[in-house]
Amino acid sequence: MFIKKKNIILVISALVAVAGCNSTPDYTVSTQQEVNNAKGILTSIDPDTIASPREVVDALTLAALEPEVGSLELDEAPATFDDVWQRISYQLSIEIPQNRQVVTERNWYAKHPSYITRVAKRAEPFLHFIVEEIEKREMPIELALLPIVESAFDPFAYSHGRASGLWQFIPGTGNRFKLKQTWWYDGRRDVAASTRAALDYLSFLHKTLDGDWLNAIAAYNSGEGRVLRAIKRNRKKHLPTDFWSLDLPRETSAYVPKLLALVDLLKRSDEFNVSWYPIANEPAIAVVDAKKQIDIAKAAELAGMELNDLHKMNPGYNQWATDPNGPHKFIVPIEKADSFKAKLNALTDNERMAWTRYVVKSGDTLGGIAAKHKVSVAVLRDVNKIKGNIIRVKQALMVPTSSKSIKQYELTAGNRLAKTQNKQRGSSTKLEYIVKSGDTLWDISKAHKVNVRSLAKWNGMAPTDPLKPGKKLVVWTKTPTSSTNGVVRKVTYKVRNGDSLARIAQKFKVDVDDIAKWNQLDMKKYLQPGQALKLFVDVTRS
Repeated sequence: MFIKKKNIILVISALVAVAGCNSTPDYTVSTQQEVNNAKGILTSIDPDTIASPREVVDALTLAALEPEVGSLELDEAPATFDDVWQRISYQLSIEIPQNRQVVTERNWYAKHPSYITRVAKRAEPFLHFIVEEIEKREMPIELALLPIVESAFDPFAYSHGRASGLWQFIPGTGNRFKLKQTWWYDGRRDVAASTRAALDYLSFLHKTLDGDWLNAIAAYNSGEGRVLRAIKRNRKKHLPTDFWSLDLPRETSAYVPKLLALVDLLKRSDEFNVSWYPIANEPAIAVVDAKKQIDIAKAAELAGMELNDLHKMNPGYNQWATDPNGPHKFIVPIEKADSFKAKLNALTDNERMAWTRYVVKSGDTLGGIAAKHKVSVAVLRDVNKIKGNIIRVKQALMVPTSSKSIKQYELTAGNRLAKTQNKQRGSSTKLEYIVKSGDTLWDISKAHKVNVRSLAKWNGMAPTDPLKPGKKLVVWTKTPTSSTNGVVRKVTYKVRNGDSLARIAQKFKVDVDDIAKWNQLDMKKYLQPGQALKLFVDVTRS
């Protein structure tokens, strides 16, 4: 097989020991001739007549340091694998402790082989790419399994902690590692960009945490600050600072064992009778740069792909086109890359996007025009070089528009959200709620007697996501209502002379107890004229 430089150093160390040397000397290769001489020594060695092991050490070291040669060819053939899981398994190096945490997680995975298969099928287009990126950096190959723990290899995954994508970056960390996030594009879901950023982050954590990979992986989950504080606490108490000795949040304490459990299961798959869905050990994808903004439907046509198949491989694109300011890169099946690239090069600028010319009318606002054409105000400003929100009657605006019906772009942010919101939740009834200034998810969840995490999930959000006035939310409630498609609005009511909770409840068709809960009222106290009450009213009820 081919022995890498780091393996050659092991050979040198062994020979030094045989030669009786105390240490491996420092070597400097100044000329190619020295390297060639070293190679000559190696090829002329007679194992039966080695006079100087030191001479062999010198030769091996010089040959290993040759700029053009990263390896020495010996009699053994290079290790080859048909399956990328085998390639990963062959390189596993992190020690797996058989403690309760790891065994518990491993047993769960072993009892759910269908989950492993489902995740592996999602990983199929991207796993070889990720493995290659990890190997280039000489990082532990175990990291290739981290997206299973993070997102189950779902690039559209969004967590309760506002983390998004295959590698689950939160917005702040995404910005920190140069993952662009705009109305058009979210780099946290871009598989190629987020993989690069994740490995950058893990490399940083490994260095920051004194070369301890388990602590680095833990910090990837909870942040380096939290792990560093745990280490500091243990040092003050003269306790060990390895991962297993640190006091970390429950989620993080389970996070590392989940990864190690997967590693152990892959390493001993025969023992646990678990089959990993086979993934060919060969490049499956290529990245092609379209260089300028392009409609994704047009890109799919040029690539010879179905629109949603291309969008599924490029989940970073939120809308029907790439961001005007980039990036414009597409992941495509490797066999389609050359043809796609050639057709892109032959494309004119006018063929890349569809545009609508809109003439401003009396009463128009920039926000209204943007909403009508399903683009952001920022996009209209950018395309038409507008500062602020001032537009003139009869002013002509260029508005980017999709070449197909928006509904056909099933994986845009808006269509994914609509699918999530409209998914039937058991026998519950769907209500619509329009966000008002000052609203919070907590307030709305309490008003409708639903769990705040459930409310966030129904609306493709995290519980900590900010709310903007005018945003439409759906609430799935089991509370009986006369309307199957109610619209709930927040109403502020000022108490008048003679008002009582019962009279107000009757007027707005709500419960007295609900008014008390919404406003944290003491039922024993009287209402005061002018007192403001917060009410959540179904405006569709007569």
